[in-house]
Amino acid sequence: MTKTIEKEIQQQFQERLNDDELLNCMRCGFCLPSCPTYIETGGNEVHSPRGRIALMKAVKDGLIEPDEEVEKSLNMCLGCRACEPVCPSGVNYGHLLEEVRDIISQKKKQSMPVKVLRRVVFKELFPHPNRMNRAVSLLGIYQRSGLQKAVRNLKLLNVLPEHMRTMEKVLPSIPPAKERKKHPDKIQTKNKPLKRVAFFTGCLMDTMFRETNNATIKLLQLAGCEIVIPPSQNCCGALHGHSGEKELAKDLAKQNIEAFENLQVDYIILNAGGCGAFLCEYDHLLGNDPEWAERAKRFAEKIKDISEVLVEVDFHNRYRLELNDQVVTYQDSCHLRNVMKTAQAPRTLLKAINGVDFREMKEADRCCGSAGVYNIVQPEMSMQILDQKMKHVKDTKATTIVTANPGCLLQMKLGIEREGQKHVRAVHIVDLLLEAVKTNEQLDPSHM
Repeated sequence: MTKTIEKEIQQQFQERLNDDELLNCMRCGFCLPSCPTYIETGGNEVHSPRGRIALMKAVKDGLIEPDEEVEKSLNMCLGCRACEPVCPSGVNYGHLLEEVRDIISQKKKQSMPVKVLRRVVFKELFPHPNRMNRAVSLLGIYQRSGLQKAVRNLKLLNVLPEHMRTMEKVLPSIPPAKERKKHPDKIQTKNKPLKRVAFFTGCLMDTMFRETNNATIKLLQLAGCEIVIPPSQNCCGALHGHSGEKELAKDLAKQNIEAFENLQVDYIILNAGGCGAFLCEYDHLLGNDPEWAERAKRFAEKIKDISEVLVEVDFHNRYRLELNDQVVTYQDSCHLRNVMKTAQAPRTLLKAINGVDFREMKEADRCCGSAGVYNIVQPEMSMQILDQKMKHVKDTKATTIVTANPGCLLQMKLGIEREGQKHVRAVHIVDLLLEAVKTNEQLDPSHM
């Protein structure tokens, strides 16, 4: 990084970072036991929340240069935001982290391959649902055509790092395109609806995890919800916001606000904690935009995880939930717990299933190491965190690990594969609940 670029970054820190927010950090250290990277690095302050805030302030004040060591510390952060609930000063660490990552990303010179990759992912793929669908269709063809088997037999994947080879094994089976038909705009209930909700389908959830989205719609029907699914919705922008593409995230936020704002619904429902945490902070993302600030606030106030809605309408008492006897544990989605403040509702639903022996995992609220694309860009730390997580899973003797976020789900499947625990499965809570619900009620097949 040249001196000129370092100077420009420092200037942007001075212009864009909130001094009050930086000074709110009292250096008390309450965040330290909650920070996975601080723990895994043996108590290295540089990889703690208060240490990173100190680095941000030092760059802003001109005391240090925004060099590679500063960037390494910021990139090592999972962004799990476990530090926020325990902070007595209420420091919005996640907002600071997103801001500095955006500044560095926009100012730092990147190699041509990195530039091309970022453009393809952030600009050409995720903001375009049709392209996402086609890309996932190609993955499905790879899985079903025999190509995947041939690639594995020829050991062509050996050029990839071990964790990436294992990740290829745990990707979900992609249903053919004909089974991923467009959702109807509205799904009615037979009786007077208990709630009128909109469903945020997501980009990866509606392509790679389409069966979980279908299960979500079925559960909402059973719960007595009238469902609206606006076709003009787009990617939530979380990946962009966390990866230094804040302006693109704002563009996606505006598209989604426009898609949902006139629907007159009680809630906007989702089944992915990572998406939900970003959606419910659109008011912060667009807070300085006079045209969008109030609209973003109204949107954010309606965001709710499906588990909260199911508990609210007493779903677990209205239907008999039953599975074959099994030990179940739950891995919190960091953003669902730390940002959306949803922790009890999933546990309430799981404990209501007959046949389930629910066992709380030690440090279930600690990040699993997925963190968006963290397990790809920071594989060593991610796998170190995952290995510790799997030790806690083993201690519960669970045969089923339940999650509420696609990244967590894949990470737990990765952990199961790495540990060779063939008797253990990882499943999204929505899929498990649909598996458990016992009903003769006829569901509307139009969304299938």
